[in-house]
Amino acid sequence: MHQASDRARSTRSHRSSVLAEGETWADSVPWEASVDPSVASALHRSQVIDPTTVGRRSGEPRRIEIFLHELDGRLFISGKPSPRTRAWVHNVVADPHVVIHLKRGVTADVPARARVIDRPDERRPLIEAAAARWGRDDVALMMEQSPLIEVTPTDD
Repeated sequence: MHQASDRARSTRSHRSSVLAEGETWADSVPWEASVDPSVASALHRSQVIDPTTVGRRSGEPRRIEIFLHELDGRLFISGKPSPRTRAWVHNVVADPHVVIHLKRGVTADVPARARVIDRPDERRPLIEAAAARWGRDDVALMMEQSPLIEVTPTDD
């Protein structure tokens, strides 16, 4: 029985981290059914949040302040262009489990899985949406140098 549950957990984990082309985690995880409606609504409003990642070297929680965006039901985090990869992005690559701390209006700590978006065709609409919200016109630079992470709330 123990082996079967380990295998099921492994399959769920694999299924949640490998998606078909064009599929997003939002398509594969029915998270909204298990989240308080006020929290689900708050997640879909662009706002400043504090995500907590796990330090890839230290194993310690690492919390930053950054902007959460929403486009067509997809939740994503981006930042200003920089030629260096931020530590929090490296942390997400090492461990995709994050906690999104909502702090404006609705206050909640929402567990989520994160993934780096690096395919240009998938990045472009999200980067363009972030640039528009920030009043930026340097989309080409943002495409090249801005971090971009999709987050999907989970129930664990």
